[in-house]
Amino acid sequence: MTNEEKDKKEEGDGSATYDANAIKVLGGLEGVRKRPAMYIGSTGKDGLHHLVYEILDNSIDEALAGHCTKINVTLNKDNSVTVEDNGRGIPVDIHPQYKKSALEIVLTMLHAGGKFEHKAYLISGGLHGVGISVVNACSELMAVKVRRDGKIHEQKYIRGKAASPVKVVGTYTGDTGTSITFQPDREIFSVLKYDFDTLENKIRELAFLNPGVDITLASEIDDKKENFKFEGGLVEFVKWLNRMKHALHKPIYFKKKEDATVVEISIQYNDSYYENIFGFVNTINTTEGGTHITGFKTALTRVINDYAIKTNLAKDVKIEGDDVREGLTSIISLRIKDPQFEGQTKTKLGNSEIKGYVDSIVTESLSQYFAENPSVAKTIITKVLDAAKARLAAKKAKELVRRKNSLSSGGLPGKLADCSGKKLELTELYIVEGESAGGSAKQARDKETQAILPLKGKILNVEKANPHKIFSNEEIATLTSAIGTGIGDSFELEKLRYGKVIIMADADVDGQHIATLLLTFFFRFMPALIEHKRVFLAMPPLFKIRKGQTDHYVYSDEELDKLLKKLGGNPDVQRFKGLGEMNPQQLWDTTMDKKTRKLKLISVEDAVESDQLFSILMGEEVEPRKNFIIEHAKEANLDI
Repeated sequence: MTNEEKDKKEEGDGSATYDANAIKVLGGLEGVRKRPAMYIGSTGKDGLHHLVYEILDNSIDEALAGHCTKINVTLNKDNSVTVEDNGRGIPVDIHPQYKKSALEIVLTMLHAGGKFEHKAYLISGGLHGVGISVVNACSELMAVKVRRDGKIHEQKYIRGKAASPVKVVGTYTGDTGTSITFQPDREIFSVLKYDFDTLENKIRELAFLNPGVDITLASEIDDKKENFKFEGGLVEFVKWLNRMKHALHKPIYFKKKEDATVVEISIQYNDSYYENIFGFVNTINTTEGGTHITGFKTALTRVINDYAIKTNLAKDVKIEGDDVREGLTSIISLRIKDPQFEGQTKTKLGNSEIKGYVDSIVTESLSQYFAENPSVAKTIITKVLDAAKARLAAKKAKELVRRKNSLSSGGLPGKLADCSGKKLELTELYIVEGESAGGSAKQARDKETQAILPLKGKILNVEKANPHKIFSNEEIATLTSAIGTGIGDSFELEKLRYGKVIIMADADVDGQHIATLLLTFFFRFMPALIEHKRVFLAMPPLFKIRKGQTDHYVYSDEELDKLLKKLGGNPDVQRFKGLGEMNPQQLWDTTMDKKTRKLKLISVEDAVESDQLFSILMGEEVEPRKNFIIEHAKEANLDI
């Protein structure tokens, strides 16, 4: 056994036997079925996919414990999902306290699992038995097969209750393991179809974080299949994240293990202007950061500052935290025994001792790396110094913008038609493409709750521009002033002037490009607006159909076909190519009236994937964008 294999086993292998005695019960699932969103986040698309993640987490925990090397996820034709692994198999022997099979206890009782006492699992992402029982409660049907002790054991469940006892249905040769098939309950979920790409992104992430684990995703519906196995772990993860950018050096990697705590970090700078720091704790993506991210940032700033001063590279420039993170891509992955997450969603780590631990590891390891690799250190310092100089130039530009704004009407841009209402949750800012559409929108709006900001042409593509150019751009200054929050490191959500920020652009190619430019700006410089569900896309109709004296509006070709069949005869059909073609009343009726309009909420489901998508669509590299367009062309609905 190699040292790496020994480390892997020691990191996750509880010393006790994994049998019924290892399953500890902290009662029924009626509460889950009554309020499922409390456990899985929502009963829409996110909650539906969360069911798969809960089952996947159990298999990954077996991998963390050194007992699982292969996981298969299959989207079946009947829209059920099967997750199969070659772990130890859920225990099936009789639990000494409850006199039932441990399998049934794990599947039907909340807070029953093998991870509370760190005997069968030293490290885990979730509590085995909590997630799987919630999935069972949210499923019409569930069937579990366990390969263990030379026998195949099976039990079936209906809406969280056992439909049969655990029974032996055969024998096997080869690996032990667990296979779980579940059918999401249509009484609970508003969406029942799984998205292959969403699951693919999650599984790729898990494969990066668990080097050597082979994970396959297959869809019998779409006849798709993808396999993920990365021996390089975080080094490959960072390289993959930077594949759309120009990397400045090979990835830096270090790992430290102390008792049951393992810290892995990989760092690579690129020539972009944005930081991408992703933290994981026991494979859970801590999207809101936490003590591990704080410790990393503190140490990174200190080490780079110290090296720059020692080597006399910094000279008269003072380096700040934002400077050292510009163009940085980094993964911080922790495996710890008792993670303390803030909130039910496990998106922020709260363990206070981890900050200092990560800080000391980064300080020691990165300082040593710089001493041994001075050329890489100099490349990074040069990048950081360039960022510091750009920050100072951008600061001057921002101050100039503030002075200009303070001379205009109350600090607000002159072209803004503000609303009279002051209650945040009732007010809306419409960002409208073009002066013509802006004029119609100003006439159509509810003046008490709806403000209108017309933009002339396309705003700057912030993915390609340096900060100085961004902060001195007139349209961006106007937009920032109207929203009120500030921008970048000056952003303050509490200063938001409107409850909704609505992008209203034409439905044609140019309009969609403008909407994408605006979304890129929000994602890079005001991400909290998206995170707090403040950004929307207006959905103007594509067609007006007049039959007699009645007008009908539809929003897609499919809706048009259905309505034409329903109306019969020979109605008049008008295709809208731009908002400017609508008079104020039509614009109000279709796109601005809160009773009848359609809005699309902009959300970021996965920070890693969103960053990649914006880099593909808006970055410098042409080839990845070309490939993306070719791949997704059939999904487009464009009037060319």
